[in-house]
Amino acid sequence: MSSILIIVFLPLLAAIIAGLGNKKLGAVPAKVVTTGALFISCALSWPIFLSFLGGTAEASVTPVLHWVKSGALDFSWALRVDTLTAVMLVVITSVSALVHLYSWGYMSEEPDQPRFFAYLSLFTFAMLMLVTADNLVQMFFGWEGVGLASYLLIGFWFRKPSANAAAMKAFVVNRVGDLGFMMGIFGTFLVFGTVSIPAILEAAPGVAGSTIGFLGHRFDTMTVLCILLFIGAMGKSAQLGLHTWLPDAMEGPTPVSALIHAATMVTAGVFMVCRLSPMFEVSPTALSFVTFIGAMTCIFAATVGTTQTDIKRVIAYSTCSQLGYMFFAAGVSAYGAAMFHLFTHAFFKALLFLGAGSVIHAMHHEQDMRYYGGLRKRIPLTYWAMMMGTLAITGVGIVDLFGFAGFYSKDAILEAAYAKGTELGHFAFFIGIFAALLTSFYSWRLVFLTFFGKPRWEQSEHIQHAVHDAHGHHDHADGEHDNPPSQEDAGHEPHGHAHAHHHDEHSDGTAGYHPHESPLNMLVPLGVLSLGAIFAGFVFHHAFISEGTGEFWKGSLIFAEHTLHAMHGVPTWVKWAPFAVMATGLLIAWYAYIKNTKFPAAFVDQFGFLYKFLLNKWYFDELYHYVFVVPAMWLGRVFWKVVDQGVIDRFGPNGAAWVVAQGSRAAAKLQSGYLYSYALVMLVGLVGAISWVIAQ
Repeated sequence: MSSILIIVFLPLLAAIIAGLGNKKLGAVPAKVVTTGALFISCALSWPIFLSFLGGTAEASVTPVLHWVKSGALDFSWALRVDTLTAVMLVVITSVSALVHLYSWGYMSEEPDQPRFFAYLSLFTFAMLMLVTADNLVQMFFGWEGVGLASYLLIGFWFRKPSANAAAMKAFVVNRVGDLGFMMGIFGTFLVFGTVSIPAILEAAPGVAGSTIGFLGHRFDTMTVLCILLFIGAMGKSAQLGLHTWLPDAMEGPTPVSALIHAATMVTAGVFMVCRLSPMFEVSPTALSFVTFIGAMTCIFAATVGTTQTDIKRVIAYSTCSQLGYMFFAAGVSAYGAAMFHLFTHAFFKALLFLGAGSVIHAMHHEQDMRYYGGLRKRIPLTYWAMMMGTLAITGVGIVDLFGFAGFYSKDAILEAAYAKGTELGHFAFFIGIFAALLTSFYSWRLVFLTFFGKPRWEQSEHIQHAVHDAHGHHDHADGEHDNPPSQEDAGHEPHGHAHAHHHDEHSDGTAGYHPHESPLNMLVPLGVLSLGAIFAGFVFHHAFISEGTGEFWKGSLIFAEHTLHAMHGVPTWVKWAPFAVMATGLLIAWYAYIKNTKFPAAFVDQFGFLYKFLLNKWYFDELYHYVFVVPAMWLGRVFWKVVDQGVIDRFGPNGAAWVVAQGSRAAAKLQSGYLYSYALVMLVGLVGAISWVIAQ
C-alpha cells in the first residue's frame, strides 16, 4: 500500500474507532489509537518531505477511486503529492501529533475524551484531504470537512453557551467565504470545462485577456475567478472582513486553538492561493486585491492585539496578523516566501498556544494576563518554551549570521514586498514593518505580564476559588476582581484538564497558591516545537526561498526568479529595518511593563479613544451586528409573526380548522334526536329534489 494512503486515511480510521467506540472503548484506548495513528502518519510524512528536499522525489498521483461522471464533469478521487503537498504534510501531521500528545495531559479530567480525540483526528483527515487534492471538488470536500470539524471542536464544551455561540459564528462566517469559493469553482469549470487542477493551471495563461459575464457586466475572466476563490480563502484564513470568528474560536479547548490556528485550518487559504498561483499570476488585479487585503489584515490584527488581556486572544490576533503577511507575500508573487512563513509559523505559533495552555493549566484556568506575574520561577520550562516562541515570532536574528524561525521567513516577505517595486508593494512593506513593531510589543508584553513582575494572583477569582476549595471552603467569593477584565467573554475554560496544584495557609502576595509545571506529556511537545521555533528557519530557508531557480518547488507553485534576485539587491536599511522595529517594540514593552508600570494607564488616559477603538476591535462586531444581525432578526420576526402566524397559519391550518369547527357546530344543531325533525329534513330534501327535476 502506498504510504500516502496510510498517511491520509489512518487518521480517519482512528477517528471512526474512537468516535463510534466512545465511552465503551474507554479514554485510554481512544487516546492510544488516535495519537498512535497521527505519529505513524507523521513518521511517514517526513521521509516524503526530505526526499523532495534532497531532490530525489518527483510529483506523483495515487488514484483512490473514480468519483463522478456526469456529462462533461468527470473526475476521480486521487491523492497528489508534490513539493507543496509534502510541505503541508509535515506541517499538519507534526503539529497534530504533538497536539494529540499534549491533550493527554491537558484534557485528562475531561469525561468525553474519546469524542475529543475523534474530532481531532477527523479534523486532521479533512485537512490532509484538502492538501492532497488533485481537483477542485476534492479540495472543496476537505475545505468543508475542516469547517465541520472546527465547528465540533470549538463547540466541544457544548454545555457552555459562549462555546456554542463561537462555534456557530465560525460556521456561519465561513459559509459566507465558502459561497465565494463555490462560485469560483463553478466559474472555473464553466471556463475550462474541467475541475482537474493540473489541467486548469496548464490552460490558465491562455485565458489572459478574455472576459466573462458576471452580475450583468463583463469583467476580466481570471480576475473574477481568482477573486471569488480568494473570498473563500478570506473566510477560512480569517482575513479582514471575514475575520470575526477567529478570536471567538478561543472558546474551544487550548489544544484546539493550537491545531486550528497554528498549522491547519487557517492556513488552508494560503495553501489554496499558492496551489492556484498560475491562475493568480494571469490577473494583476487579483494579485493587487490579495496584497491589499493581506496588508490591511496584518495591521488590523496587530493593532488589536496590543490591547487584549486574554492570553489566548493575544495569540489569536497574532495568528490573524501573520496570515496577513502570508497573503501579501503571495500578492507580490513571493509564493515561496509565503509558504516558508506558513512552515515556520506552524512551529512557533503551536508552541505559543500550547505554552499558553500550560500557563492556564498552572493558573487554574485563569486566562487574564493581568492576574499573572512572576511565573518564570514557578514554571521555568514553560517560561523558556514561551521565550523561544516569542523570539521566533518577533523575528530575532542577525543578518547573515543566525536567527530564529520567524527572522528568515518574515524578513523574506518584507524584502519581497519592497523588491516588488510597485506602489502597492511598498505600501505592504511599510505596513508590514509597522505590524512587526506592534508584534514585538504585544509579544513581549505577554511575556512580561505573565512571567515577570510581582505575582498578582490574589486578584483572580479563579485562584481564590482554588484556594478556598483546597481548604474545604466551597462558598465562592462574592466580590468581583479589583480590576475586572475588560471583556466579559474572556472565555475561561471549564473543567477539562488536570490542575493538581499546591496550596498553603500563608498569603505572601500569591493568595497561598503555588503553581507548578505541567506533566511530561504536555512538556515534551513544547520541547519539540521549541526546536522548530529555533532552527526551522535556519535549516530550511535555502530550499524555500534562496535557490535562484526554485529547484525545491519543482513547478508546484510559481517561483518568481526576478523577485528573488531583486530581494538580494534591496538596500541595507530594508534588511535591517525588521531588526530595528523588533528591538524598538521590545524596549517599549520593557519600559511599560517592567521599568515604569504606570505608563500604560497614563497612555490610556491620554489616548482613551484610540484605546477603546482598538479594545473593541475596530467595532467590526458592532458594525456587523447592526448591519446584518439586527435586520436579519427583524426580518425573521416579520416572517414569523406576520407571514407565518398572521397569514399562513390564519388562512391555512388554523383557518381550515375554524371552518371545520363552525361546520360541525351547524351540523350539531340538526342532530336533535327527534323523529319529526329528521322527517322534516327528509321532506325538505325531497321537495328540493322534485323541484330541481321539474325545473330541468
